[in-house]
Amino acid sequence: MQLDISARHMELTDALKSHVKTRLEKLRGHFDRVIDVNVVLSVEKHRHVAEVTLHANGVRIHGKESSLDMYSSVDAVVEKLQKQIRKYKDRVSRHSSRKGAEGLAEMPEEFLEGVEEIPEELEGAVSPVPHKLIRREKLPMKPMGVEEASVQLELAEEPFIVFSNADTQQVNVMYTRKDGTYGLIEPQF
Repeated sequence: MQLDISARHMELTDALKSHVKTRLEKLRGHFDRVIDVNVVLSVEKHRHVAEVTLHANGVRIHGKESSLDMYSSVDAVVEKLQKQIRKYKDRVSRHSSRKGAEGLAEMPEEFLEGVEEIPEELEGAVSPVPHKLIRREKLPMKPMGVEEASVQLELAEEPFIVFSNADTQQVNVMYTRKDGTYGLIEPQF
């Protein structure tokens, strides 16, 4: 497992690194192979924020928590990731009991590769020119079914997911609605 721990606006102590490594070892037992784990610890005013992105078995799981203490934030984000993993595994086992889980265990990694960072001076700023492009992402379009996309959307904790629909071979967008259900956008020709 490749572990990358970085700190923003704070000093990363050996004790804190050790605590993060110990807590993340709990997650390792859930997967056959954990590719990498990225941890970003930061202090924003009086909040201590812990953000973890885990790539394992072709799945990207992301969590972010904040509190008044960094150790508490790390513990909370690991608990959050454990809940997401349990939910993912329950869903995979339910799906495999219905249809067979071909392909679900090998879900494609999510879309963070190739993301350009927004310069710090632009974050939170309102651009004087409307509709100015400040960020571009290149998304790998690996085919997946609608059910797989809903699992990935749930794990990614993003408002939407762009994917190539395995059934129609077209680009689709799945998004989370305000009532907690999912919406699907398909192209019309």
